[in-house]
Amino acid sequence: MPGNCANLSQDFRSGKRRSKAKELFDDGQILLERIVRDKLLEARAVIGFFPANSVQEDIEVYADESRHPITTFHTLRQQLVKGNQEPSYAVADFVAPRESGRLDYIGAFAVTAGLRIEPLVKQFEKDNDDYNALMAKALADRMAEGLAELMHKRARIEWGYGQEEKLSCNDLIRERYRGIRPAPGYPALPDHTEKRALFDLLWR
Repeated sequence: MPGNCANLSQDFRSGKRRSKAKELFDDGQILLERIVRDKLLEARAVIGFFPANSVQEDIEVYADESRHPITTFHTLRQQLVKGNQEPSYAVADFVAPRESGRLDYIGAFAVTAGLRIEPLVKQFEKDNDDYNALMAKALADRMAEGLAELMHKRARIEWGYGQEEKLSCNDLIRERYRGIRPAPGYPALPDHTEKRALFDLLWR
C-alpha cells in the first residue's frame, strides 16, 4: 500500500508539473501575440565580413586586404585536461595564421530583440505584474536566439557557404554545417569582454 501511495503521489506531482508548464506556455503565447500585434518590441541585426589572420591565440582583423589591423580578438585556448593527445583548441586555430602568408576572413553578426523592452517591463511593474515583466524578458531573450539562428543562416548564404546547403533549423541548431559559430560568453569563447570589440567592429 505505501508503495502504491508513493507512485500515486509521484504521478500527481508529475501531472501538476505538466499542467503548470502548459499554463506557462499558454501565457507566453498570449503575451507573444500581443507583442507582435502591437509592435511592442523591435528586433535588429547587423552582419559584417572582414579580412583576418591568427597570431597564436589571437585573431587580427583588418580594415581591408592591405592588412591594416583595426581590432584583435583574444581567444582562450581550452583549459580542460584531455587524454589521447587530443588538442586543446582556441577559436584562432580556425583562422589562417598570419605567418602562412594566406589572407583569411571572418564573419561577424550581432542581434537584439529587446529594443523598447524597458518601457514595456516598467509598465508591467507599475501595474504590479511581475509575472508578465519576467515573461517579456524571457520572450525577448528567446526571440534574440531565434534571430541569431536566422542571421547565421543568412550570413552563410551571403558568404557562399550556405548556397548549396539543405539544412533544416534542427540541423543548424545541432551545428551540422561547415565551419564554426562561436559566440562570446559561450564555452568556445568564454570571455564576455570580447563583445565590446565585436560591437565596435560591426558599428565602425
